[in-house]
Amino acid sequence: MSLADLQALSPLLAIACASLVLLMIAAFFQSHTAPFLLTLAGNAVALALIPSAARLSPHAAGALLMMDRYALLYMALIFAASGVVTIFSFDYLEKHRLKRGEYYILLLLATLGSAVLVASTHFVTFFLGLELLTVSLYVLIAYVFRKEHSLEGALKYLILAGASSAFLLFGMALVYAELGTMEFSSLAARIAQGAGYRQVLVLAGTGLMLTGVGFKLAVAPFHMWTPDVYQGAPAPVTAFIATVSKGAVVGLLLRYLTAFEVIGAGSAFVAMSVIAVASMVVGNLLALLQENVKRILAYSSIAHLGYLLVGVLAGGAYAFEAVTFYLVAYFASTLGAFGLIGFLSTREREPDTLKDFRGLSWRRPWVAAAFTTMLLSLAGIPLTAGFLGKFLVFAAGVNSDLWFLVLMLALNSAIGLFYYLRIILAIYSAEPAPGHEGASPTLLERSASAPAGATLVALCLVVVGLGIYPKPAIALIQTAISALLYE
Repeated sequence: MSLADLQALSPLLAIACASLVLLMIAAFFQSHTAPFLLTLAGNAVALALIPSAARLSPHAAGALLMMDRYALLYMALIFAASGVVTIFSFDYLEKHRLKRGEYYILLLLATLGSAVLVASTHFVTFFLGLELLTVSLYVLIAYVFRKEHSLEGALKYLILAGASSAFLLFGMALVYAELGTMEFSSLAARIAQGAGYRQVLVLAGTGLMLTGVGFKLAVAPFHMWTPDVYQGAPAPVTAFIATVSKGAVVGLLLRYLTAFEVIGAGSAFVAMSVIAVASMVVGNLLALLQENVKRILAYSSIAHLGYLLVGVLAGGAYAFEAVTFYLVAYFASTLGAFGLIGFLSTREREPDTLKDFRGLSWRRPWVAAAFTTMLLSLAGIPLTAGFLGKFLVFAAGVNSDLWFLVLMLALNSAIGLFYYLRIILAIYSAEPAPGHEGASPTLLERSASAPAGATLVALCLVVVGLGIYPKPAIALIQTAISALLYE
């Protein structure tokens, strides 16, 4: 490996080295502060090394990884989100007197797997990155094992992830059997030459792989048990699953579809259109029936992935820019929402029902304002990043004449507004009297630490700032997407 390879791969190496050092520390010292600071430093160093790696962009690390500006942008998003989850995790783990070092090791490994995914150009790194992410999440979901529904959520995630891996591996095997290579660029070249695109094995393999990715994204009809996983996992881990895990798979999906030109294929386009519509409808309608806030946000995430697929199906530079900006807005809003649930929780349980949030504005007005900001962004209300992200995806669909998908996006966005307003109404309703049904005298009284509070303020500023002045972020995204499409 040359020095250029080391420089290009330095963000990934920083996360890998941090996890190894943390493994040694956890083996000899039972501390919480040291693993927390090392995890935070690992993400910060990886972020700081991205500009250095960008100077060599695009740089291929053999046939396995492509360190271009597109991959580096998604890595920056992943590392930043992982750092936010780390800060939220500190307060949460302080309430549960379990071993903390192992938690941060798993968090770093999941982050590394996510980063490998967005740079993958080969089936081997595709699968290894996905499994590194998934296996780490098995344990993280059940980490606070005394929590109600925790082990159930982890077991259901294990079954879903196992099914996903089976579909992916079988699909990869079929494509390899027909085309004789596992490298994305070589596969795309052979398909362009007509060496198998119309063959049954290639079509079947691509369908199986997209099914596996559907399980990972938790889009309908592959969304089974996703709300149970969200409800059972610790709030910071739920935030990681909803953002980093899904964002990494979306990043890989864009690269895969671009290389294979799957978007323009009739059968693939129809199948993904059905999935997009089903995700929007199922996610929004089922969210209306929920009383548990984490389950509402789980079904909401299914709908948001449906919105994202509209942009993916639109295809082209403008649509992919819209998808990436939507992801940034979704990351900030979702991290803030689950972060608030996390640090408002007690050792006994999390404030995850609508009753728990009744009267929050009277007890903690700044927390209520932050939570409202996140919910309004997820709902797509103007002057928030969520509104602009949804508008850009809408415009991309219109630009590609996807009128039915655009209509479904608009109708489902209106439906989604209702369940977000249910939560906001509970937050600003009159506080129940002590002893009255719905009163929660001990819950929501704990103060957040200064780092968690500052992080929430920063997320609110990002959500509002991107909604008011998105130009620098869009310019950065345009540069990254051009690397994916034209380099």
